[in-house]
Amino acid sequence: MRHLRVLCAIADTGSLHKAARELGLAQPSLSTQLRRIERALGAQLFVRVRTGCHPTPLGLAVLSRARPLVAEFAAIVTETRAAAARAAGGYQLRIGATASRAIPGWLRLLRARGPECEPALQMNVSANALLGMVAAGRLDMAFVHEVEGSPLRVPPGLCLRVLLEREPQFVTLAPDHPAASQPEVSLADLAGDRWMVDSTVDGEWDGLSRVLRAAGLHSEMLHGDYLTAYSLAATGEVVTVSQPTAHPRPDLAIRPLKGDPLGVRLLLAARTEDELDEVFPELEEAYWAVAHEAPAYREWLERAPLPPPPPHRRARAAPPRSLPAPPASAVTG
Repeated sequence: MRHLRVLCAIADTGSLHKAARELGLAQPSLSTQLRRIERALGAQLFVRVRTGCHPTPLGLAVLSRARPLVAEFAAIVTETRAAAARAAGGYQLRIGATASRAIPGWLRLLRARGPECEPALQMNVSANALLGMVAAGRLDMAFVHEVEGSPLRVPPGLCLRVLLEREPQFVTLAPDHPAASQPEVSLADLAGDRWMVDSTVDGEWDGLSRVLRAAGLHSEMLHGDYLTAYSLAATGEVVTVSQPTAHPRPDLAIRPLKGDPLGVRLLLAARTEDELDEVFPELEEAYWAVAHEAPAYREWLERAPLPPPPPHRRARAAPPRSLPAPPASAVTG
């Protein structure tokens, strides 16, 4: 089964490097495993080219048999673990997530239900890797973001619930940057700045590159994690992308981008709709609590009407447009 998961991961990502990251392996180890599998079957399953790995005709035939087996095995593991946890009188909810300030409040709201629900968190910069872990039964659900223009690879069989169809991404810069004096920052005002972005986060490098090209800018882009990016932005060395819920800091200015050129979709993924129903209200409450706490985002929401919720969500109350004080039960991160 491990070998079948390896083949599916390589086919889904189209790259040994990306598949290794998704499986938590070193690339040389994955390459060795692939060679071992191909020797055992006596045929080449993938063609290695400059643009990545592509299945051979025989590889496609093997994958057509492997995918349902991997999915069925994941379902067996998930259902067995859940049944065992219930029999033991408790259930550990395995949650994966990309970065979000809503996560601490979400976990606390879930824990407030009582000892029978104990969430365990696994963070990962790769939304695609987290979705793969849910499909494989290694996580129960994942809260991820999808960068506009860079669709995620959603494995077959996963159910998705949209928390927010389009969350605008803001810019973070030094407080003494000339553009920081404005309530909104135009990309043209940042034409002379270097950007720092974490290229290991799925879609973020490509998303920002597209936005800058569309604005006619050829800004220098540097790779770095966001902790480093914020530190350098505070000294004026770079500017960087920021989630609108980011907590205010005296050494940084967080501003909306004029025209909101960069956005992400916030998604919760699980294997069943029942699992989504079980935890989605707490996630929604935690998200709008931190949105209320972020001054720049609160002001943006008050002047920019939210789109209507997706059809399956319209039966519930829409997120507050004027953002009144969060419910008393909300615990913010």
